Amino acid sequence: MLKVATLASGSSGNCSVVSDGRTHILIDAGISAKRIISGLRQLGIEPEKVSAVLITHEHSDHISALPVLTKYIKGDIYTTEPTARQICYRVAGIEDRFRVFDPGDRFLAGGLVAEGFATSHDCACPVGYTLTDGRRKLALCTDTGVVTQEILQAVRGADTLIGEFNYDVDMLRSGPYPAYLKQRILGDRGHLSNEMGGELALFAVEQGARRVIMGHLSKENNLPAVAMAAARRALEGKGVRIGRDMELLAAPRSEATDWMEV
Repeated sequence: MLKVATLASGSSGNCSVVSDGRTHILIDAGISAKRIISGLRQLGIEPEKVSAVLITHEHSDHISALPVLTKYIKGDIYTTEPTARQICYRVAGIEDRFRVFDPGDRFLAGGLVAEGFATSHDCACPVGYTLTDGRRKLALCTDTGVVTQEILQAVRGADTLIGEFNYDVDMLRSGPYPAYLKQRILGDRGHLSNEMGGELALFAVEQGARRVIMGHLSKENNLPAVAMAAARRALEGKGVRIGRDMELLAAPRSEATDWMEV
């Protein structure tokens, strides 16, 4: 059975765990190594049993644990070549741990088939990921300013989507961020708003998803209830019965979840 848990999801740090019971995969490592190891053990996984770490991009809220975590986890680190290069500028001694790929490539990560698909973010070469055991498929799509055809193609057929609901437009525009940062977040290489996340969630459900996990909510520019309301408008406006046709939930920013079946 393919299952997923989030250890953290938000602008302060991101890390998810995917497992089929034999292969254990981390997606991103943007919280402390101590928290990741503790979260893994709470899920019944010792760190040395992690098969691979998949990195979406090089921003600190996705890689901050790597200098310490790589001392405990022996699996390979997968990411794009430009992202690996940027990480190696910051983290010494892990060059040999990387296995690089091009966006759109499929590869084996332990016993699971992974694909890294291009996203649009202000970094070297960002990607989202799909993971499948041949029966169930998970898609993770965060840190993108637009929903592209590549993203739609990757999300199609996913049973579970972890999708970005980063900000509420009104909260962002009226909030304390400086103007340049607001424009960065709103731009095509920024993040998805609640409304854009709702559109992606609707597409995923129309293509077969039965669970949508709202991820990467901003602490300053969003609230779980606000994101949930936007997602409900998008889904229920097209006749989707939340709780019957599919499950909708928000990934906690700072707390770990229990396992969820993909």
